[in-house]
Amino acid sequence: MTNPFVDRAGRVQAVQKAIFTVADLIGPVVDLSRIYVDGLENLPRDGRFLLVGNHTTSGWAEIVLTPYFVHRELGVRVRGLATRQLADMRGIGRDVMEAAGAVVGDPETGAELMRQGETVLVFPGGGRDMLKFKGEEYQLLWQGRSGFARLAIAHDYPIVPVGLVGGDDVYHSLVERGGTWERMTRGLGERLHGVTGVGIPLMRGIGPTMVPRPQRMYLRFGSPIDTTRPARTPAAQWEATVKEQTQTALEEILDDLRTRRENDPFRNLNPLAWRRALRPALAG
Repeated sequence: MTNPFVDRAGRVQAVQKAIFTVADLIGPVVDLSRIYVDGLENLPRDGRFLLVGNHTTSGWAEIVLTPYFVHRELGVRVRGLATRQLADMRGIGRDVMEAAGAVVGDPETGAELMRQGETVLVFPGGGRDMLKFKGEEYQLLWQGRSGFARLAIAHDYPIVPVGLVGGDDVYHSLVERGGTWERMTRGLGERLHGVTGVGIPLMRGIGPTMVPRPQRMYLRFGSPIDTTRPARTPAAQWEATVKEQTQTALEEILDDLRTRRENDPFRNLNPLAWRRALRPALAG
């Protein structure tokens, strides 16, 4: 049966061609920006794997940079499992998202993509992971979600954890989760961002403004996690194990990137420190 979110309309294919033509041309510009990226050698060469990443308050860096560098390395289009709000979008915005690879992140769509052997990207925290409050930078707010592990296990897909540091420093939250402001704004927050039980973070960028803070982005692709279930291991137990392994690996990536960033003179995009920017170690 045809899946409308996998089989795209002709106009979406035209936008797709334009997007990836531009992506193939802007490599030198991206290199000049000194985005820190390592671990590309960990990506399975057949493109058949599930990327599991962390959302950040920037709302764009991990969504754009992860597919870009995978495409640049392997030549494949990453299919991002988006929120159901994608289905409600209309016009050019939806066309662009679908052309770039986004699909509604329900289990059947994800399963169909894996049956076709495509590269898939998921952020288990969803929108909740973007709504960071004071002190929650780079925390994985997954709320026990393990559907991604169940999907990968069912289709024998290795999981590649991918962490991004920098996106949670573009804006700083002024209020704590569970505080008076957050509790008072939960109803309004649900109407605005669609996440139940979460209020509206008060954020600031440079000074008291919403101008984003200049931050270098640090991206790492971890080692693949084998999801093949061992004999005599109960399915539910193995799902929990794979979920925990993935979360632990991703947390370690984020911790290490933050440590590396501490001594990077280019972390705030100071042009005078451009030539001294931290560089990834060459793969052995």
